[in-house]
Amino acid sequence: RIVGRLSLRSPREQGSLRRVPCGRPAVSIEFLITSFIVVVSPGTGVVFTLATGLSRGARASVVAAFGCTLGIVPHMAAAILGLAALLHTSALAFQTFKYLGVAYLLYMAWDAWREHGALKVEKDSSHRSALQVTVKAILINILNPKLSIFFLAFLPQFMRADEAAPLARMLELSTVFMLMTFVVFVGYGLFAARIRDHVISRPAVLTWMRRSFAAAFVALGAKLAFADR
Repeated sequence: RIVGRLSLRSPREQGSLRRVPCGRPAVSIEFLITSFIVVVSPGTGVVFTLATGLSRGARASVVAAFGCTLGIVPHMAAAILGLAALLHTSALAFQTFKYLGVAYLLYMAWDAWREHGALKVEKDSSHRSALQVTVKAILINILNPKLSIFFLAFLPQFMRADEAAPLARMLELSTVFMLMTFVVFVGYGLFAARIRDHVISRPAVLTWMRRSFAAAFVALGAKLAFADR
């Protein structure tokens, strides 16, 4: 009788019993490729990490990479919580953050230009403050309102409309993006630290390096100044 009852189930019911939900990759290859292109592209964080590696060595460059990664957190949180929409719709809020960022980048340019400024290269950099490097790295990213708007537009592209837990999904994507940022920036910094000894022994190269990074910060500041929402 039991066998008979089981055989009386409709084909639809039997199919539902055999159906196994198909999983999906935690992170798509498209997201990884797009994130890598965004992260590896030269920007304020890359320039600062390279400058720190050249001037202060490998350890400081890792600290700079960590600080730049931490500077992404507020923008990620703003995108997840919807606060980035305020920057997109409010001209005053956007302009305020934008010009604070421009002012800080110009300060970084002036500090890089000075002979005894942030890019002063010394053989012994152990006395340099890791906290100072971290704070500068965080500020460079925090004071860039374009990052919040970027993540507001970037993350939803890799989410489904019927996402069961959209907040958890955005946190997952954000974590992957931050880990990739840290790894790539550490690579930049360690490369810069690798050629640091060659820079120290050439005063002319030191001067060229300071002026180049100062010009890079000015160019990034100008780009941010003319940025629209």
